[in-house]
Amino acid sequence: MAQERYDHIEDQELLDRFYKDRNNEWLGILLQRYTLLLLGVCMKYLKNEEEARDAVQQIFLKAIMELEKYRVSYIKSWLYMVARNHCLMKLRDKHVTVPVEEKTQLAATETDKNELADKELTLTQLEAALEELSPEQKNCIRLFYLQKKSYQEIVSITGYTLLQVKSYIQNGKRNLRILVEKKMKQR
Repeated sequence: MAQERYDHIEDQELLDRFYKDRNNEWLGILLQRYTLLLLGVCMKYLKNEEEARDAVQQIFLKAIMELEKYRVSYIKSWLYMVARNHCLMKLRDKHVTVPVEEKTQLAATETDKNELADKELTLTQLEAALEELSPEQKNCIRLFYLQKKSYQEIVSITGYTLLQVKSYIQNGKRNLRILVEKKMKQR
């Protein structure tokens, strides 16, 4: 299959075709698109072009084996994570340390748990505050922030004018902040 013949096909469709017929050629096309990205990631960590090229080949093999077993939704971010983890394992085997900001912390510390509890409380208060908004503000806020609808889509769904939608979102956001702040002071 010539790569150019498939440039118009989105990553997700190639992935869907692979999951449908298990033809590895679809994966080949998909992985070829990310060769440079993976090489860049590997170079960032390994600092050696030869090792980075070898790593990319190993990542491709791992991707083919893993994609046979598991369904992946976002191939680009998944490949990045596989590449990053692969490089970190290679560095660990060489006893090379990676700066803290490059590592993913696996164990939650006490402050992480407190932060999670605070976020959970804030989300609970945000949900309660959302219920206190006017129906128009609540509807527009939900559509815009939770359902990721554009202004135009909200206009089509609600029948409000564009000016009304923008106003409901802006005022609703401000009112939410005020209500949450008030609830936070009460606790």
